[in-house]
Amino acid sequence: MSSPARMDFEKTARCLAELGSPLRLRIFGLLVRAGHDGLTVGELRQMLGVPASTLAFHLRGMVEAGLVRQERQGREVRNRADFDQLNSTLDYFRDECCKGVELPARRKRG
Repeated sequence: MSSPARMDFEKTARCLAELGSPLRLRIFGLLVRAGHDGLTVGELRQMLGVPASTLAFHLRGMVEAGLVRQERQGREVRNRADFDQLNSTLDYFRDECCKGVELPARRKRG
C-alpha cells in the first residue's frame, strides 16, 4: 500500500504530465478562463479548431487526472476546470518538490 505522500506525489506527477502537452494546456487555459461556467465540447472544438476525436482524447486524460470535471447537459457535455485539483497540484509541487529551495519572488507584469 502506498503512503499518502506517495499518492500525492503520483497524483501531482499525473496532473503535471497531463498539462505537459501544448494542446492540453490550451484546453485547460480556456476552461480556467471560462470559470465555473465552463465550456461545452462544441464550444471548445470551435475555439480550438480540432477534430472531435482529438479533443475527446485530450479531455479524457485531464478528466482521469482530476483536472477537468464533465457534466452532461442534454446532448452537450460541459467541461469545467477543477480549481481545487489545480491548486492542490501547484501547492504540492511548490511545497514538496521545492522544499528547502528559496524561490525568487514573482515579478509583476507591467
